[in-house]
Amino acid sequence: MERLRRHIETQVLSLTGLALPGIDYESPAGDPGLFGPDSLCWRVHGDFTSMLVGGIAALLLQALHPLALAGVWDHSRFREDLLGRLRRTGQFIAGTTFASTDDAERLLERVRRIHLGVTGQAEDGRPYAASDPELLTWVHVAEVSCFLEAHLRYRNSALPPADQDRYLAEVSMIAGRLGATSVPTTREATAGYLQAIRGELVCDHRSHEILRILLAAPAPSRLAQPFARLMLRAGIELLPQWACEMFGISMSPARRWLIRHQVRATAGVLRWAVRNGSVHRARRRMGLPPR
Repeated sequence: MERLRRHIETQVLSLTGLALPGIDYESPAGDPGLFGPDSLCWRVHGDFTSMLVGGIAALLLQALHPLALAGVWDHSRFREDLLGRLRRTGQFIAGTTFASTDDAERLLERVRRIHLGVTGQAEDGRPYAASDPELLTWVHVAEVSCFLEAHLRYRNSALPPADQDRYLAEVSMIAGRLGATSVPTTREATAGYLQAIRGELVCDHRSHEILRILLAAPAPSRLAQPFARLMLRAGIELLPQWACEMFGISMSPARRWLIRHQVRATAGVLRWAVRNGSVHRARRRMGLPPR
């Protein structure tokens, strides 16, 4: 069983930002990072399954904004290196949440520098810049709203509303440090923001291409293939109904139930297997026992 556990863990960690070098989550001892172990960020971002499902949903949701999509399309190798992009995004989220203060600050500065070079013109003729405060707010809200929704669905459906608001308030600091403005910090404000921005969202041929690339993306190994397919289906299923309609996605209630059932069953195995994720290493840095 221990050999099986280590094998599953290796496959899981190969999908995450931990596969990239540059961050030692276990030092320096006692450094709480930007949030610390008592934060809601540590609780929400510490579950691999729900974060992966939420991340896939967030990627698709972000692809509905023409300016955000243009930046990804023009300035990344997403189409050729999907796994690499997911790993880099995962490293930023894990690093700013769980790494030491110095490493988190370094990641923030690196992303700020990258954003300064991401400029251009969208297909509709509008200029875009990744450093645009309003665009940064959209990317952030699309992301954290999906993370929280996935956490409620697959990790803790009983998370109190006050803690949900506390989570959104905590992570708004990261968005603000990157340059976002007027970031919603409660569930109510987040829902209002998403409702207000829907008129700016478009599902065009590029949005559909992002979905096609995700559906066609190979898994990192044969063993991981069924898991990767399930997580992809779960990410699509997590999208708000209005976003599914924009993509032309339709799922029966029975199919939705089956996806959720399979993810919950898989999540239990992964939580048993993974002992060296970013949250586990960060807890060791803080001298805390395993969760």
